[in-house]
Amino acid sequence: MRKHRFRNSYFISAVSVTLVLCLIGLESVLLLSAGALLTRMRENITLTVVLTEEADSTQCARLERMLDVNEGYSSYRYVSKEDALHEHITSLGEDPTAFLGYNPLSASYEIHPSDAYSHPDSLAVMVSKLESLPYVSQVIYPHDLADLMNRNVHDFSFILLGAALLLLLVSMVLIVNTIRLQIYAKRFLINTMTLVGATSWVTRRPFVLRNVLIGFLSGIAALAVLSGMVYYVQFRMGLLLMPLTWQNIAIVCGIVLCSGLLITLFASLIATGKYIRMDNNSLYEI
Repeated sequence: MRKHRFRNSYFISAVSVTLVLCLIGLESVLLLSAGALLTRMRENITLTVVLTEEADSTQCARLERMLDVNEGYSSYRYVSKEDALHEHITSLGEDPTAFLGYNPLSASYEIHPSDAYSHPDSLAVMVSKLESLPYVSQVIYPHDLADLMNRNVHDFSFILLGAALLLLLVSMVLIVNTIRLQIYAKRFLINTMTLVGATSWVTRRPFVLRNVLIGFLSGIAALAVLSGMVYYVQFRMGLLLMPLTWQNIAIVCGIVLCSGLLITLFASLIATGKYIRMDNNSLYEI
């Protein structure tokens, strides 16, 4: 009966740690998702490079080579005069050639800066460099939107980081208390081992190894639960979370498994140390 009760305590401890690790993993997924969303928002800023009427195919090829070798640009698209006219008619429903007799629109390039170069200062340098080209008439980009986005991204990043740290702290406290309650049930055994001359590490070792194993198995179980959640949200509900790259998957797996191992390790060391130092009379006062 006593052995069965101890097994139940380990099972309850494993379930509790699994739930907390699911919370930590969910935090990681949300942070990576927010980072991917912010990157897409920054890279969606468009620089419209309007070409002069004299710009020819050689100059366009020169500009494209410059964009290809410059890491500040993530992508670009050439818009011919005919394409610009078609897009104008589609969006506004008016054909300027009907009353002007010619196509007043110019060929242009729609350029998207990379995430690292989407800061307003970097954009200003890009615009200045592009406008200095002789075959570029002007460069149009949403200056106010870029400034507003940069400020909001900065504030949002601090809010997300603060929320993640708070949730991580709560998760650590929950795991530590769960393990302390589990070891509390064996405080008399710890005290007996100390009285017969067992060293501190010999007393701690079985509890540490057992709880670290629970942390590892709980991490595996938490990753299985998270995988099911991500699969359901992204492929069943059609909502895009974090990009499913090997790098992101490795980050989430590393955070969950390392959190399970490290938190259970330190919690076991702290909890057993408390009862090793405690005298006989104090054991009954808890």
